Amino acid sequence: MALSMVTRTGSSSRRLPWRSGAGQLSLMALVGLLVLAGCSGTPAPAARTGQLTNVTLALDYVPNTNHTGIYVALQKGWYREAGINLTLLQPGATAPEQLVGAGQADFGISFTEGVTSSRAAGVPIVSIAAIIQHNTSELIALKSSGLDSVAKLAGKRYAGFGAPEYEKPVIALALSCGGAANPSFQYTATAVTALTALTSGQFDFAWVFHAYDTTAAQQQGIALNVFPITDYCVPDYYTPVIITNQQLIKQHPDLITRFMRATAEGYNYAIAHPHAAADLMVAGAPKGSFNGTAFVYASQDYLSPLYAAGAKCWGEQSLDKWTNYPRFMYVHGALTDASGNPLTSPPDFAAAFTNQFLPAC
Repeated sequence: MALSMVTRTGSSSRRLPWRSGAGQLSLMALVGLLVLAGCSGTPAPAARTGQLTNVTLALDYVPNTNHTGIYVALQKGWYREAGINLTLLQPGATAPEQLVGAGQADFGISFTEGVTSSRAAGVPIVSIAAIIQHNTSELIALKSSGLDSVAKLAGKRYAGFGAPEYEKPVIALALSCGGAANPSFQYTATAVTALTALTSGQFDFAWVFHAYDTTAAQQQGIALNVFPITDYCVPDYYTPVIITNQQLIKQHPDLITRFMRATAEGYNYAIAHPHAAADLMVAGAPKGSFNGTAFVYASQDYLSPLYAAGAKCWGEQSLDKWTNYPRFMYVHGALTDASGNPLTSPPDFAAAFTNQFLPAC
């Protein structure tokens, strides 16, 4: 997915922000990172600067409203108050799951697909907070196309983002649930943005995140037909989440607790003060990340109420969500081990996440 306010760096293909770790990890790439980390993959104790501990967080995508709470906490000085000197690693050629799994970053932004597929391949990462409580992705088509139902998307040209092992079964399920007798469609991976793919006439529909492409379309006056995927039998899941390494959990639990305390404070501020939080993100992001504030405000107005929607507090995760969609992935053969072989038994769903580092509600 692409946004009017940002451009993807370090990647030659168009990818939805919540899918940036979606593809099968390269075992050789991970081994190389483990060598750089000292062969064990165990993060070294973070260096200290005075009273501050140096900590890194690998972003999945260039700055956007998924990240607002992090930028708020940085701008407000809440990480420093927690004894942390936080550095954000902007997205590059190596996915956050690989960086965190190899101990090259302390924390990262990932998604249920990224965590599940990485863990299946032996990458030791764990989700420690849900940034948003519900999946806000959706299939979109131009209103002028006449594709006004999910069933009508059957047989049409889909602008893929390069992860067919996930895209195809999810979209096929949505089309079938929406009444398509034959839920097949034409899949083509493309590097062009979702809105460009549709408005150019090259494709008929795409899979996007509402806070980005759909909001951008609204800002640009592009009328869309919108079909939220969780309205069409697809299990709800967390997208995105914050991850860390299993060894960091064992060796430095207090650091994670302090990090999450400041991060939660940032997201709670964004929930209560959407525009002020958006201003703080724009001010703290690298220069040129945003083209004005109108789009950012609209995206933030949409997302702020959803960060903790239905949960007792921000960041909370449930076993149901960490079971239902990962099981769907397993059943459809989307999970492979480090050798690239399909898993022959379901993964340990409960081990993929923990709420232990979240502040008390």
